[in-house]
Formats: sequence, C-alpha cells, structure tokens
Amino acid sequence: MGKCDGRCTLLAICSLQLVAALQRQVFDFLGYQWAPILANFLHIVAIILGMFGTVQFRSRYLIFYAVWLVMWVGWNSFIICFYLEVGHLSQDRDFLMTFNTSLHRSWWMEHGPGCLVTPVLDSHLAPDDHHVITVSGCLLDYQYIEVLSSALQVLLALFGFVYACYVSKVFQDDEDSFDFIGGFDSYGYQPPQKSSHLQLQPLYTAG
Repeated sequence: MGKCDGRCTLLAICSLQLVAALQRQVFDFLGYQWAPILANFLHIVAIILGMFGTVQFRSRYLIFYAVWLVMWVGWNSFIICFYLEVGHLSQDRDFLMTFNTSLHRSWWMEHGPGCLVTPVLDSHLAPDDHHVITVSGCLLDYQYIEVLSSALQVLLALFGFVYACYVSKVFQDDEDSFDFIGGFDSYGYQPPQKSSHLQLQPLYTAG
C-alpha cells in the first residue's frame, strides 16, 4: 500500500510539473527567452522519464529525474535572483536570457494584469525593427510574476525530489528481496526422489 501511495503521489507531482513547465514554455516562447526555453525543454524530458520510471518500476530513471531536479532548483533560484537583481545581476543584461540574439524580455512585461502599454513614437533609442514603449498601471510587475513562477517550480521540484528518492528506494528494496522460482528458499521445489524398492509386476506373454 505504501509503495502504491508513493507512486500515485509521484505521478501526481510529475503531472503538475508537466503542466507548469508547458505553461511556462509557452510564455517564454512568446517572449523569445531562449535560455529558459532550452531549460524548460530539458525539464519536460526529465519529467517524462520520471513518469516512465515510476510506471515501469525503473529506479535508474527516477535517480536521473531526482538529480535533474537538483539542477532545476538551482536554475530557478538563479532566475529568482536575476529578476530581483540580487548581487551583481541586472535585468539590463538581456543576453543572459536571449543568448544576445534579441532585445526581447519577459512576455509579462507588456501583458501583465492591468498593464497599459504606450508606444513612444520617433524614438532614437530603438534599433532597427524595434520600438520603445512605456508600461504603466500594472497590478503586479512582470519580474514578480517571473519570481512567483520560479518559486512554484522550486516547490514542485522539492516535493518531486523527496518522493522520487522514496519510490526509488522502494523499487530497489523490492529488487533485492525478489525470490526467483527455486531460489534459496529451503522449502522450495524439490524433485521427487527415486524409490529404492521397486514393485515387480507379472509379465504375461501370448503363448
């Protein structure tokens, strides 16, 4: 019962992680955030492997999934520090998220709840094929939306890591205690013994 409960809980956590990762991937695509897009893709692959390992009783896949979650927590912690500008991190360094291929930022910067976007016409600050805007009236700034999203990822990853370690340990214990047919059990199958006393039967011949 404990093993079944652990597997079901881990599958539920993986399902929530998958939904959250796909949702985040969509908005990162809309914002052309290439570094998060790559990280989200690897995270989705790891979640699928974790779900496969849970269903198929493969502890190695769960170990890989747990190791990835540690890296995922580190990445999301970096995202939180980046948007909060902790230390020497600054949001002005767009190349950290876009690999210096575009000037786009978080999609929520222009589309956050209550945000009013006003284009600045005839601005000399914008390079070719770009425009300058001002954003005002947001109920929640985009950096805090990104921070909350990363915090949710960290929370799900912590629960996933704990249950992945637990279910993997259960699987390994079951593999170690598995007894094959005719194993080392002293009460296992034994072939019938030949009797040393043979019963003679009369032989009749036609004569």
